[in-house]
Amino acid sequence: MEDVKMTVQVASVLRAFVDDVERRRYGFDLMEETSLKSGTVYPILARLEVAGWLISEREDIDEKSEGRRARRFYRLSPDGVSAARVALAELHAQLGMRESPLLGLRPLGEQA
Repeated sequence: MEDVKMTVQVASVLRAFVDDVERRRYGFDLMEETSLKSGTVYPILARLEVAGWLISEREDIDEKSEGRRARRFYRLSPDGVSAARVALAELHAQLGMRESPLLGLRPLGEQA
């Protein structure tokens, strides 16, 4: 696994994954949850996948009958779960805060 540069945007995306590690997410879903634009979310997803933090899979649908393109779903890899939790905890410690409403970050284990 590679290190990932932690930014507010990366932390917001990781927080969404850590809040429910079993839930598969797709780009638009993350855009709505984090209020980030596609030009921010998709590069973050690509970097996290290359770093080994995320695993992706393409939805298996008949695009014509569904009337839409297949989605690419992402989830944290087993090592990504640990790495994301550590990275978010370190960010909280660096900020010297229990939580950061401005960043949309909450202590681990706390749901929105």
